[in-house]
Amino acid sequence: MIDFLRGTVTSVRPDRIVIDIGPLGLTAMCTPAAALSVRVGERVELTTSLVIREDGWTIYGFLDSDERTVFEQVQTVSGVGPRLAMGLLATLSPDELRTAIARDDLATLTKVSGVGRKGASRLVLELKDKLGPALGTAGSAPAGLGGGWQASVTAGLTSLGWSAKEAEQAVLAVAPMAESSEGEPGSPDIAALLKAALRSLDRS
Repeated sequence: MIDFLRGTVTSVRPDRIVIDIGPLGLTAMCTPAAALSVRVGERVELTTSLVIREDGWTIYGFLDSDERTVFEQVQTVSGVGPRLAMGLLATLSPDELRTAIARDDLATLTKVSGVGRKGASRLVLELKDKLGPALGTAGSAPAGLGGGWQASVTAGLTSLGWSAKEAEQAVLAVAPMAESSEGEPGSPDIAALLKAALRSLDRS
């Protein structure tokens, strides 16, 4: 198992980071918040999980070990693979997911692209005794913004140096865009919302 990657960032996309580790450049799939937290040229360390399939080996990178733990645990649920597991973490923080599971909050879980009501019920049933209680509020969205896409956009903006107040204003600015996309396949598009939020801050 590859436990972590440490090296220099050479490329960043909304869903992946390329890290130069010396003789190799490795791609780590990640959440939009993780991608926005790094810059090309800086040295980083990501906690990782290696998924081996017949069609290839894929490295998934995380900001901390808790994200990796949740990523691996949710894949024990029938029908949940790495892509959906990353989708859950792109929309909900580990603690938000734990809280939704503990409260049987199907409405929150079905906000994740690819998770219907049956899938949400299965997540609750199979994970209730595995994820444990919420570990704290670090990295959560400011009060009044709720969870889901708001938390991901807020985390991305604050990691880039914007204040919590500025992030809150940007989240409110892109809320109509998120609401208009509800119900569409693949919504909400966190990467698109992050870009729109950054544009709103640049204009302010």
